[in-house]
Amino acid sequence: MHAPLDFDAEALDAYSRAVVGVVESVGPAVVSIARRGPRGPAGAGSGVAYTPDGYVLTNAHVAAGARELQLEVSFTEGTTTRAHLVGFDHATDLAVVRTSEPAPSHAPFGDSARLRVGQLVVAIGNPLGFSSTVSAGVVSALTMRARDGRAMEGIIQSDVALNPGNSGGPLVDSRGHVVGVNTAIILGAQGLSFSVPIDTAKWVVAELMATGRVRRGWLGISAQNRPLSRELARRLGLSHASGVEVSGFDERGPAAKSGLRAGDVVVRIGTQRVESVDDVHRVLGRWREASDGPLEVEVVRDKELMQLGIVPVEAPL
Repeated sequence: MHAPLDFDAEALDAYSRAVVGVVESVGPAVVSIARRGPRGPAGAGSGVAYTPDGYVLTNAHVAAGARELQLEVSFTEGTTTRAHLVGFDHATDLAVVRTSEPAPSHAPFGDSARLRVGQLVVAIGNPLGFSSTVSAGVVSALTMRARDGRAMEGIIQSDVALNPGNSGGPLVDSRGHVVGVNTAIILGAQGLSFSVPIDTAKWVVAELMATGRVRRGWLGISAQNRPLSRELARRLGLSHASGVEVSGFDERGPAAKSGLRAGDVVVRIGTQRVESVDDVHRVLGRWREASDGPLEVEVVRDKELMQLGIVPVEAPL
């Protein structure tokens, strides 16, 4: 009669051990980030130290305005040190700051591509600077739209309970590896929170540490998703039956001078097949500089394929 209860107790105990182990290994690397101005405190959030020499990953909205404000970073073991903003990227809501002293602890990055819906995750914050706050839950979905309308690849939605002071803190898997950066709570969406995947953060961090900003390519087009008939796709040898229809141009952009026309349906850029506007964003997100040469853009025009060469420019701020 008591076997099911014993099983439940064992399962709960295993769950508790997993969460406690994560907190003990990663908690000391989770920091409080406070912004201070001439009139006193100007906001706070959390972050996670990821190198021993004091680089800290957080949200852009936590570090916003920090070039004009003083930053203070506090660790749970009692260390408080000044820090400066290395760079930020509003499109992903990520920022890097660096402390003036070495970090007493740092956390390893994991692999967010391996996350699965239903997997245990733990969110850790440090809103007050002297102790960690912890919430545990499961991954509930892996997609979301960014503030500028882009689909952020593999964005992590979970049922982990967060509060605003935990923004910028890490989302951690059961092995103690950082798999995301907690970034948003959707008001009215009870029990949902969102995190930027660490695979996205790795790329952003590398850009910020190298140049202080994230460079993205820009063509200067407005476009919309457009289905193609399967018969046309087969005749043209396409493996997909959709593309992106060009509807307009920004005259400052390179596409306006490229020979691309309104009504063209883009089906490939470089080696990336294009089925939706999100595919265009992915290609341009990986673009670095004009010296990389033109991108070959393949379009359907008048039911035939044609190729154009376009050299992207850096996206305007």
